[in-house]
Amino acid sequence: MTTAGAPPRPAGTPERARSTAVLRAEWTKFRTVRGWVIAPIVAAVLCTVFTFLVANGTHTDFCTGSGNCKAGHAFVPTGPNGQAVADSYYTVGRQLTGDSTITTQVTSLTGITSNASTNAAPSLAQRQTRPGLSAWAKAGILLRPSARQGSAYAAVMATGGHGDRFQYNYSHDTARRPGPASTDSPRWLRLTRTGDTLTGYDSTNGTTWTRIGSAHLTGLPATVHVGLFVTSPVSFQTSADGSRTLATATFDHTSIDGRATPGAWRGQSIGAGQQDFYPTLRAGSYHRAGTSLVVSGSGDIAPAVVQGLLGDDTAASSLPFGLTVALIALIVVAALFITAEYRHGLILTTFAATPNRRRVLAAKAVVIGAVAFVIGAVAAAAAVPLGEHVLHANGAYVFPAGALTVLRIIVGAGALAAVTAIAVLAVGTITRKSAAAVAGGIVVFVLPAIIGTIGSGGTVQWLYRLTPAAGLSVLQALPRSAQVDYPYTFAHGYYPLAPWAGLAVLCGYAALALALAAFLLRRRDA
Repeated sequence: MTTAGAPPRPAGTPERARSTAVLRAEWTKFRTVRGWVIAPIVAAVLCTVFTFLVANGTHTDFCTGSGNCKAGHAFVPTGPNGQAVADSYYTVGRQLTGDSTITTQVTSLTGITSNASTNAAPSLAQRQTRPGLSAWAKAGILLRPSARQGSAYAAVMATGGHGDRFQYNYSHDTARRPGPASTDSPRWLRLTRTGDTLTGYDSTNGTTWTRIGSAHLTGLPATVHVGLFVTSPVSFQTSADGSRTLATATFDHTSIDGRATPGAWRGQSIGAGQQDFYPTLRAGSYHRAGTSLVVSGSGDIAPAVVQGLLGDDTAASSLPFGLTVALIALIVVAALFITAEYRHGLILTTFAATPNRRRVLAAKAVVIGAVAFVIGAVAAAAAVPLGEHVLHANGAYVFPAGALTVLRIIVGAGALAAVTAIAVLAVGTITRKSAAAVAGGIVVFVLPAIIGTIGSGGTVQWLYRLTPAAGLSVLQALPRSAQVDYPYTFAHGYYPLAPWAGLAVLCGYAALALALAAFLLRRRDA
């Protein structure tokens, strides 16, 4: 009954009050047991220590150009957005000032592939070749402010197997006419500049043009480098380690409408030196054949992935093992959080005070999940920069990771720890035995990840797809690119599932365990 003039009581308030009281009671239980408070802190320390140890065991020789590059260190360019890039090709061109239009016709595009893997000496790779054109071999028109590797660019091109494309700044790609360039199907290409805007076109006859795409390169100087280019990336069709390739293109009817520097066109090989990381078959070249230019090149202009001399180190590459060790400590705490009450007979008191047993289970899940999330996130926030610093100090190349990627890894590490702890709490509810819950938690939620780190082949792929180990996908920081044909497998440092998809698999196991625990709680006497 509501007194006149008094505000009505919100519906459901008693239920919320009871849930809050149960949650407060479970939190009080947790924080009053000293071991349960200390163990998560130890877990965070273990995560950081083991991350340091893994990172400290990695020693390689790379440089990014931002500091002094010692003799023998491989150079990895950094693109306009801070990403690691491959930037190796051969170009024939000149400088151009102001607005302009460059037109050419690609009348043929052929290639050769080495029979030796990228691990073989370049001299051996050059001697053992066969005909074969890479699907991502590229030939076309390239414009950029300078020839410095990693600088901004825009290009319109024909490819070996992906048709005509307009690409810029390594990660942007627009497709147009399909099919390769050939004598029977030549490709007319055009690149125009208007201020800072570059636009690519293609044509079947050199008269009617179709726009492919455009790019705005902020701060483009008045005078730029423009030219014909050819490049051909590593192929993984016949070798797991990849094979070096080289493409040759014939250009005809090349014209420039604009203010070009006087003099002949000049050939230049970019990114094919001994210090460059990307594996090339040999340095490019060009020669004239009547009115045509025949240009050969090897390399790629695309995002860098784990290939050639690059390892698979990232800001978080040392984190999975450290986090796995931390999970073992959290599993013990999560199991004891429920089984200790069964062992000491206190669970009857708990259920007497709160007859709604599912509310008790939910409150315990919230408490242990929150504690595990904080510990996992804090441990990752400390371990990621520490691991990256140690890797850099040891000369290892570390793939750049953006702020959002690092944030996703930190939050993901917390979520991974939280979901695992909640799942083990459910296992403890099901078994009611500490030893069984801890052993079950380690076998189900940790062992697959350990097996995955020492195993190989398709079995590992399925472990990281179908078992709780899939949750580790949330720590993935290596870049993928649709512009790079590469075996994105766990053996090469890539999890088979996308980050949040992998975490969803782990959540599925936790939800199943919680549902079974809730069902059994209702059916049992205690």
